[in-house]
Amino acid sequence: GKRRGEERGRGGQSTTREISSKGLRRQKRDWVIPPVNVPENSRGPFPQMLVSIRSDQDRNISIRYSITGVGADQPPNEVFSIDPVAGKMFVTKPLDRERRSSYHLRAHAVNMNGERVESPIDLYIYVIDMNDNRPEFKNQVYNGSVDEGSKPGTFVMHLAAFDHDDNTTANGMVRYRILSQTPHSPIPNMFTINSETGDIVTVAAGLDREKVSQYSIIVQATDMEGNLNFGLSNTATAIISVTDINDNPPELTSRTFSGEVPENRINVAVANLTVIDRDQPRSPNWNAVYRIISGDPIGHFTIITDPHTNDGMVTVVKPVDFEQNRAFMLTVVVNNQAPLASGIQSSLQSTSGVTISVVDVNEPPFFPTNPKSIRFEEGVPAGTSLTTFSASDPDRFMQQSIRYSKLADPAEWLSINTTNGQIVTTATLDRESIYVKNNIYEATFLAVDNGSPMASGTGTLQIYLIDVNDNAPSLLPRESQICERINRNAGINITAADSDTDPNVGPFVFELPTFPASIRRNWTVSRLNGDYARLSLRIQYLEPRVYEVPVIVSDSGNPPLSNRSIIKVKVCPCDENGDCTLVGAVAAAGLGTGAIIAILICIIILLSMVLVFVVWMKRREKERQTKQLLIDPEDDVRDNILKYDEEGGGEEDQDYDLSQLQQPDSLEHIISKPLGVRRVDERPIIPESQYPIRPAVPHPGDIGDFINEGLRAADNDPTAPPYDSLLVFDYEGSGSTAGSVSSLNSSSTGDQDYDYLNDWGPRFKKLADMYGGGEDD
Repeated sequence: GKRRGEERGRGGQSTTREISSKGLRRQKRDWVIPPVNVPENSRGPFPQMLVSIRSDQDRNISIRYSITGVGADQPPNEVFSIDPVAGKMFVTKPLDRERRSSYHLRAHAVNMNGERVESPIDLYIYVIDMNDNRPEFKNQVYNGSVDEGSKPGTFVMHLAAFDHDDNTTANGMVRYRILSQTPHSPIPNMFTINSETGDIVTVAAGLDREKVSQYSIIVQATDMEGNLNFGLSNTATAIISVTDINDNPPELTSRTFSGEVPENRINVAVANLTVIDRDQPRSPNWNAVYRIISGDPIGHFTIITDPHTNDGMVTVVKPVDFEQNRAFMLTVVVNNQAPLASGIQSSLQSTSGVTISVVDVNEPPFFPTNPKSIRFEEGVPAGTSLTTFSASDPDRFMQQSIRYSKLADPAEWLSINTTNGQIVTTATLDRESIYVKNNIYEATFLAVDNGSPMASGTGTLQIYLIDVNDNAPSLLPRESQICERINRNAGINITAADSDTDPNVGPFVFELPTFPASIRRNWTVSRLNGDYARLSLRIQYLEPRVYEVPVIVSDSGNPPLSNRSIIKVKVCPCDENGDCTLVGAVAAAGLGTGAIIAILICIIILLSMVLVFVVWMKRREKERQTKQLLIDPEDDVRDNILKYDEEGGGEEDQDYDLSQLQQPDSLEHIISKPLGVRRVDERPIIPESQYPIRPAVPHPGDIGDFINEGLRAADNDPTAPPYDSLLVFDYEGSGSTAGSVSSLNSSSTGDQDYDYLNDWGPRFKKLADMYGGGEDD
């Protein structure tokens, strides 16, 4: 049963602790309780006693026991408990090693006053693992890959399962094995798995993606070191894809291919090459690359691969000529973008022949020399034959004729023979024409054959026109001015312009004509250089006016051409700087002294009128400022009768006499009437009152007096309307479409009660007395 141990404590006291037979060992001065092992997932019953703790002092005093630590007074709480009197410790619920594998508690003994009577004892509880967890894969499906044709032992992929049980025991030791493989081709066991590491490797040769592209393997993981009788198991699926290698060379479907192409066409597909490749489509191992290895030395063709079908399209990149090559025999080889796998040889079917036939079409005529340049002197007469501008037909195997026509001739100088292309002038060629650029005249001609369909070509003829001296020089400038008195530096620099070119232009010769004699008597020309001369006065003084001075200018052509030109020279008085004065310029323009004086007087009168107008406007503005309360009589519209146009009446109102409503122009018919028989609405025949006259410029202080005076005069004037009399209006006619209002009767029957008028107040009292009085009235 039990055994007791003793230890001499400090101060000569002895300490005794009693535990179950599992428990007590003496170690130096303390009692140590060995660890307590508790299996997880125990079924009870609970609470289940684990250990008993006793102090030898409980014989003398009452002892209370307690435990502290995780699982007792710390979360998770109340997993363990202790009898405070008997010292028995219990576990209160099943333990889970995967949640917590051990507990560290401390046991305490105190007296009734709470004073410690023993040192705390460490208690270690270890949870014994049970195989209660299956191995678990992180994923249910794993994906791996291996190249086709791989050798046995090639690593494919790795699988791992985790067991939450203790991996130091068999409960957590996992082992792997392959349960099944789908498909079984070429053998059922193409792969194996390392039972401890979970690595899957190939175990046999013969992987071929073109036959089997994917394998599905069921892998089982079992704990208890793979013991199927006691261990727990789980499964996962491994999907192994067989990746493609270039182990199948492309093969052309035919040994020969053919096509045709029209001559002079480019960027057209002329033949289609088809190929078979069993590798993975649209991958570098499948994509075809075509090359022309012979039969096209110049590079007329190229082969473009269709990315969807892998076909090769033979395409023309340089135009072909039927007259030079009627057919092409091409040798084509096809490869993949990726090189073939090691040990794989190219197929004999990777090479084929392609025959391309060239179709003859009607080609347009062409001018062998285009543009064609010729040289001619300008001025050749119409009808001169310049050259023959003929075209050639590239279709040597077609018997065709060519006809010519003019396409562009800006100056209409040329014509062309429609059959042989001879160019003849129809007008004189002029180098100075606006259609000639840099001495070159261009014309474009058209050549058309009679093929089906007809074809045409154009050619340009450039005529370089050699200059001849056919334009006389002209004098520049046309107008100038000079001082009336001779001056050392006074003079006009003159030059000439010539439409010709070297050597038919300068140096120029300038001279004055001999007639009239006054020209050389008054003027002189001196040479400055080859292109300029100076025109100046020969006499000391020349009367100011405009002179037309003729000058003969000659060029240096062979023979030279001369031209008599007129320069208008204004001779005018000058200031000290040698510049024409304003008066002098006017005088030089041909106006006399009287005309100049008349112009000045007109200018003075105009300025005076402007000054008077400005002064009048300022005075008017000042008057308006001083009469702020009075308005101009012309603008005063008060008490005025405005007569407007008559708008007319309607129906029976059209025939009344408007004269009765108008103020009479004469009073004779009134004066002739006897006394007492006057219409009361007529104006009285008495002298009119005299109203005060409004001053032109009244003083502001007199405004009040002026208004009062006018008011008194109006009050005492009997002739001022209105006349306070009965006005008689014109008769408006008889009859009325509305009828008499006396015919309107009340729709109500019986007597009307008007007593309610008494409630309407004093304003309606009279009506109430008249109608509300009843029969008394």
